[in-house]
Amino acid sequence: MLLRREGWKVNHKLVYRLYREEGLEVRTKRRRKRVSALRVVLPAAAMPNERWSMDFVSDSLHDGRRFRVLTLVDHFSRVSPAIEVGSSITGKRVVAVLEQLANERGLPRVITTDNGTEFTPVR
Repeated sequence: MLLRREGWKVNHKLVYRLYREEGLEVRTKRRRKRVSALRVVLPAAAMPNERWSMDFVSDSLHDGRRFRVLTLVDHFSRVSPAIEVGSSITGKRVVAVLEQLANERGLPRVITTDNGTEFTPVR
């Protein structure tokens, strides 16, 4: 823009060549990562079945087929009450696992999940 105001006929190739000759680099602004919400630090679990974490893990077999694992972990005892493995784990299957756990040992007061796409509702 400044060169055009001075009367120069410029295009991107000329500007690039001039920058290269002078050893300059184009400065790019880095976008700041914005926090979507304030993080709440949860207190440590004081007894079993107080808080569980639920997450999905995925990997692939030697022949390239993918599989997923639903993991549940008790924060106090670090015991995994359930691990569900399959090539496709649907929401109905997650509910079935939680209902089975509710019948066997009861559910915790809180289940935490990450902000992954697995737990977002499909519209």
